[in-house]
Amino acid sequence: MRDLAELLPLGVASRVDLTLATSTTSVTRWTSSGQLLHVHPGVVMLPSAVDDPHARARAATLWARGPLSHCSALMLWGVAPLIDDPLHVTVSADRSPRRTTGVVVHRTTVPLSIAHIDGIPLTSLARSLVDTWDLAHRARKGRLPGGLARRAVIESVRTRRVRVASLRSESAARGIFAGSAALGRLLDLVAGGCESELEIWGVKRVLPGPPTLPRPVQQHAVRLGSGRWIRLDAAYPDALVAVELDGAAFHGSREARERDLRRDSALAALGWAVLRFSYARLMAEPEGCRREIETVVRARLATC
Repeated sequence: MRDLAELLPLGVASRVDLTLATSTTSVTRWTSSGQLLHVHPGVVMLPSAVDDPHARARAATLWARGPLSHCSALMLWGVAPLIDDPLHVTVSADRSPRRTTGVVVHRTTVPLSIAHIDGIPLTSLARSLVDTWDLAHRARKGRLPGGLARRAVIESVRTRRVRVASLRSESAARGIFAGSAALGRLLDLVAGGCESELEIWGVKRVLPGPPTLPRPVQQHAVRLGSGRWIRLDAAYPDALVAVELDGAAFHGSREARERDLRRDSALAALGWAVLRFSYARLMAEPEGCRREIETVVRARLATC
């Protein structure tokens, strides 16, 4: 078994490659004795690697001779959680691999941009996001975790792992697909500065703008007296009003509250009025929050 582990350091290999490195007799003996498993036609794996997500992904791409794609690629990109079977791969439309357990094959006429992570081929992050969005909007209810594609798009743009322009380009290359209009609307919001679902909620339901007030600026950069730059969730720069939308995950701890207070004090020293709204209040009283923002901005503009 030690020899096999040395021959398959990644836990998986094509039967042809392993045969070339050893012999047909050896490979047949190993598979007959259970020391190697046939996981897909032409692909063998060590029993110890069966539950390894990377080994399973590698096996799927070896069998398909195509990259990991859709939500399976997002898992490897690190922007989506591990999802149980099946794994998704994509091949060109002129190929039709025969079926195998635990792998869904997608065929495409759109040229593939392929990257590699740990030696595993996968579709580019932009392509993976658009493909997953399409799949999520075509899939029967429950086939994909709710909101997976949406969260992955927002997080990938927020962390600057992908540009909105790249997602628009991939979307345009696909033409009309399931949920394409909804993806376009989401890209408009994240391009405008929304970095979370809470900020999207704020733009749609809370932040007042034209014609009653100037349009708020999202992710507005301010240099504090210390020289450090910060970004505001939303701001009305002419009125020096900052609006902070506090998500429960990042503003609920004592340390986070202390950090927010220090930040607010530094902004106040520069003449900014900070309006901070909790997640609970934003959800329960969006109209009340909106009226409060409008009142303060109007009052500040009147004295400028």
